[in-house]
Order: sequence, then structure tokens, then C-alpha cells
Amino acid sequence: MKKILIFTATYNEVNNIEKLITKIKDNCAEANILIVDDNSPDGTGKLLKEKALKDSKLKVVVRVGKLGLDTAHKFAYEYALSNNYDYLITMDADLSHNASEIPNFLKHINNNDFVLGSRYMAGGKNKLGLLRFLLSYFGNKFIKIILNIKCTEYTSSFRAFNLRRMGNFNLNIINSKGYSFFMETIYQINKLGYNIVELPIIFEHRYKGKSKIPKIELFRTLLNVIRLYLIKK
Repeated sequence: MKKILIFTATYNEVNNIEKLITKIKDNCAEANILIVDDNSPDGTGKLLKEKALKDSKLKVVVRVGKLGLDTAHKFAYEYALSNNYDYLITMDADLSHNASEIPNFLKHINNNDFVLGSRYMAGGKNKLGLLRFLLSYFGNKFIKIILNIKCTEYTSSFRAFNLRRMGNFNLNIINSKGYSFFMETIYQINKLGYNIVELPIIFEHRYKGKSKIPKIELFRTLLNVIRLYLIKK
């Protein structure tokens, strides 16, 4: 049996995280779950630590402060490697990613290097409000044109890594911070010649709470796309 780790990062997700854990377990009971919390003021970390005491499949790391989404994902990747997992699946903690799609990810990651959930391929859907949808949609179009990588989505965190097949890859090579981190991960995976399979996903509105994506993130991502384009040249 393959060893599976499902990871998410939290910051103020106390109203969402228990529901997500339940959904993950309903759809992939054999997986272990890793959650990295950046010392959420709303008590998410405290709640998770209490749950982990009663659940051997739940690993919780509460960090000293808000250290960033990119560093949380890098920690998860290192954790998966050092604990000999075969597959790592990452997803958002706010229930915008549907855990019922995990079995489909597992079906495809078995014979592929990297599986990416896409809102913008046939069968996918993005249920964000109009402004955020347009920014995301055209932002991904821009990335595709500039980097010339054959994907329809570059910014989704719903993805799976076949750690056995990606022997010389490590997230520590990613230099972009924040949400740009997800875009550069695609760039580096493609650059190293690993195959990328996209699966359609439906991206829901977050269940409870407010989005934590800073307004400057769009501009940061555009700057990082241009940086990678210049490196390619």
C-alpha cells in the first residue's frame, strides 16, 4: 500500500478545519494529515493540537508566527520526504477545494510525476466573485503566454506529487514567496522535465472567514513571471 500524506496550511481557519479533516478522512481514510498553523490568533492551532492528541493520523505543527505559505509548503515537502511518503497532496484549508476529488488525484498520480487541479480546463469551474475571477483567469492566461508552459492553471494549490518519481526535485529551489510560489513550482517542475497532468476541479467560495490574499499579491506574481521569463532567455 502506498504511503499518502495530505497537507494544508492554516491561519485563522478555526471554523473550517474540522470540517476539512472530516472530509479528507471520508475520502482517503488511509492517508496521514499534516497541518502547519502559523500561530493563528483565532485558536486554530490550539484546536488542532487537541485533535492531534486523539488522532494518530493527524500531525500538527504550530509555528511561532506568520511565516508564509511558501515556507509551510516547503516544510511539508521535506516532512514527506524524510518520512518516506510515496505521495504528497496539498490543498487549501478553507474548503474551497473539495476533498471528494482526492481519489481522482490518487488514481492519476500513480503513473505520473505531478498532478495539478485546474479551474480553467474543460470540466473545471471557479466560483469566485466576478472581480477575483477575472484577475485569476486573465492572470493565468498571462502566465501561460509568458512562460509557454502547456497548462491551463498555474496558481492552484490543489496538487499531488509522486515523490518516488520526482527524485531530484525539491521545493527548496523555489525562490518566489507567497502565492507566486505555486506558479514558480510549475515552472521548475516543467523545466526539470517532469510530466504534469491536469485534472478539472471546482473551486468553491471559502466556507467561512475572509480571504487572506493581500492585494499586492497579483503584482508580485506578475513581477515573478517576468523574472522567470528573463531567466529563461
